[in-house]
Amino acid sequence: MDFISQQAGAFAAGRKISAALILLLALSTARAQTPAQAQALEQQGKLGEAAQAWRSIARRNPSNPGVLASLGVVLSRQSQYKEAAAAYRKALALNPKLPGIQLNLGLAEFKQGHFEAAIEPLSKALASDAKNDQTRTLLGISYYGARRFAEGVKYLKPVADADPKNSELHRMLAQSCLWAKQYACAQEEFRTLLQTNADSAAVHMFSGEALDGMGKGSEAILEFQAAAKVAPREPNVHFGLGYLYWKVPDYDNAHREFEAELQLDPNHPQALAYLGDIEMKQEHWEAALGWLQKSIQAKSDNRMAALDLGVVLAELGRYEQALVALKQAVALDPAEPDAHYRLARLYQQMGKRVEAQQEFAKVRQLHQTADEDFVQKMSPSPPAVGSTEPQTHQ
Repeated sequence: MDFISQQAGAFAAGRKISAALILLLALSTARAQTPAQAQALEQQGKLGEAAQAWRSIARRNPSNPGVLASLGVVLSRQSQYKEAAAAYRKALALNPKLPGIQLNLGLAEFKQGHFEAAIEPLSKALASDAKNDQTRTLLGISYYGARRFAEGVKYLKPVADADPKNSELHRMLAQSCLWAKQYACAQEEFRTLLQTNADSAAVHMFSGEALDGMGKGSEAILEFQAAAKVAPREPNVHFGLGYLYWKVPDYDNAHREFEAELQLDPNHPQALAYLGDIEMKQEHWEAALGWLQKSIQAKSDNRMAALDLGVVLAELGRYEQALVALKQAVALDPAEPDAHYRLARLYQQMGKRVEAQQEFAKVRQLHQTADEDFVQKMSPSPPAVGSTEPQTHQ
């Protein structure tokens, strides 16, 4: 092929390449979707395509908060709440006053179980629309989920009062009152719940806890007896009743109920610990030792079991083992003076006067604190937030 032919071929090839580039550019321009097209895809239920369209628009318009907010809504509708929250936060950084954005961000965090993170945007959403009971409910449940019960009561009570037939909402309010030690409020709510469902063992139990918090031990026992009658295999019902008997004290009935709990859960650490405590108080050292060792095997950080075990071992003359148990009890809660006192007594028995004096000094420094709440004994955490919360996306 001569030079002219080669050049002609090269020119033709160049024209083909240029045409291909023009075609690609045209296709790229055609794919540059508009907000109207993204909204149309969303309305057609094509959420994946809509999200891609909004992402493309956002890349071309990174400073447009409305685009980012729209992307967040589509992602939320696909339950991609983490990505949605990130989009909402970017939109907020550009325009903190964008309508509906705080509520949607709060809901996205709420849906992830990030209750503490949901509180701030939901609070701002409610401040801008004080009559929105949906936002108020979400905020109250978020405080509940974040274990900020007293604050949760303030938001849950008005919406629960406005919806007397919503048993789930009233149950959450009652539990919030209980954990906030607002026992009168809790008892009122549980009484209302029992009127609609007298056979609810759980409500009887919660009502009993509220009554105990109010110092009405006899009435609390009646509620737990009712719960045990309705549902004898309900977890913790026999332990709760046993604990109330233990407080009286009525050790025979307490012993019976703790053993009934162990029939349902042989490794119930609290029931094992209180059986050990009863035997210890009756100076049945060997029997106490067995129960307490089982309790610690079931739950190694059981402070009461460790303390009682130290006392029992000291009574049996097993000082070194007692020392280990009492030191564990101190480590689990250094602010409680009872373990320091027992440790000081043990050091005296072991002839360690300096160590004994140090522990007695700590006892003098500490103020006697109240017994652990019954609510805390029954459950180390409140019932989880359910799936009954309202849903919204602006």
